Amino acid sequence: MASPQDQPPDNVAITVMKNLQDQHDWSELDFFYTKGSTRALVKGLPTKLLYLHPDDQIAALAQEQATGERVPQDPVHEFVLPVHLAEKWSLADFAAVFDSLDNTGTREKRIVLATLHNDSTVVYYIMQEGMVKPRQN
Repeated sequence: MASPQDQPPDNVAITVMKNLQDQHDWSELDFFYTKGSTRALVKGLPTKLLYLHPDDQIAALAQEQATGERVPQDPVHEFVLPVHLAEKWSLADFAAVFDSLDNTGTREKRIVLATLHNDSTVVYYIMQEGMVKPRQN
């Protein structure tokens, strides 16, 4: 039996990868398989930082006020979970994805959920693992 890495990714993952590349200018895109999973995730580098934790945001604002210079916020590689709108997901299913990413060396605290609709529209959500306090306005 072939390993998941030897199998081609499904159409949802391919469509999401092409959308990230063509519409959002992500680079270094690749399909990523976690141990024991047959679902392809997409790993890539966005053009700008997608999310800044509220604690980091407060520190950056304080440093910017103190120095008058903006704190550089370089983008980081993100994991994208491609799903179709018709799929049924539970909290346990999402937790299993986060748990499987724990085997990559660092524990991912967030993933980008890419939801594909029948008309090829892709909507992106940032999913956090656990509770995250709201951003400061």
